[in-house]
Order: sequence, then structure tokens, then C-alpha cells
Amino acid sequence: MGLKTKHSQTKRAGWDEYFMNIAKVVSSRSTCDRKFVGAVIVRDKTILSTGYNGSIRKLEHCNDIGHMMENGHCVATIHAEANAILQAAKNGVCIDDSTIYMTASPCWSCFKLIANCGIKRVCFGEFYRDKRIFTYSKKAKIELVKL
Repeated sequence: MGLKTKHSQTKRAGWDEYFMNIAKVVSSRSTCDRKFVGAVIVRDKTILSTGYNGSIRKLEHCNDIGHMMENGHCVATIHAEANAILQAAKNGVCIDDSTIYMTASPCWSCFKLIANCGIKRVCFGEFYRDKRIFTYSKKAKIELVKL
């Protein structure tokens, strides 16, 4: 009979929960205080890229200088999923056939980026504003999972 340790008595996180927890930590780096969003791109249980919502690289952050508002949204911010895709591209990391974990569902523009870069599965926490993703994910054969 094996020894029971304190760790063996706790529930081990499943893969979806594990990567979503990492996306939540990534969101803590967000530089637009209107919404803290994190994204983690994964394939074969390996993290390929991460991203959070924030300003254009090397420019001032919304948290420091204020927001650039249009129609109730800050348009200075690059969304977390776009930043994760851009980070993969910048570093030459293939993200085809991967899964993206996001603390919020993608907006329409980011959904189109996700679809065209070859991500096949989108796991998200809260729903964020655009219901078109549900219709078009089926057409594009992208699995959407609310966690």
C-alpha cells in the first residue's frame, strides 16, 4: 500500500482547467483596466504562446494615459487572443491545429483571426458580446467550449 501525501488527497486539475488557470494568470498582465483578458495557445499539452490585452508595443498604456474610446470600447487595446497569435508569429511558432484558452470569448474581429490562423478549438470563460462566433464556428469547424 502506497503512502498518502497531502498532495495526493487534493483533486488534480484537468488539462482544460489547468490551461484556463494559466490564462487567468496571464490576464493579470493586462494594461487596459476596462477588462483583464488572458489567452494561452496550446497544442499537445504544450504552451505555444500567451497574450493579454494591452497597448501597441512600446507605446503608453491605457492604465497610465487613459483610454481611446469609440462606441463605448477602448480601441487602443490589442486583444489578448490577437496578441497571443502575434507573439507566436513573431517567434516563428506554428499554431495550426491548436487550442486557445481565453478568459473571455473572442470578439468578431479576433474570431476571424483565430479561424484563419488554424486554431481548431476555443475554450473560454465568460461570454463577451458577439454571438456570431457560435454560428461561424460551426461553419469553420472550430470547436467552442465554455468552461
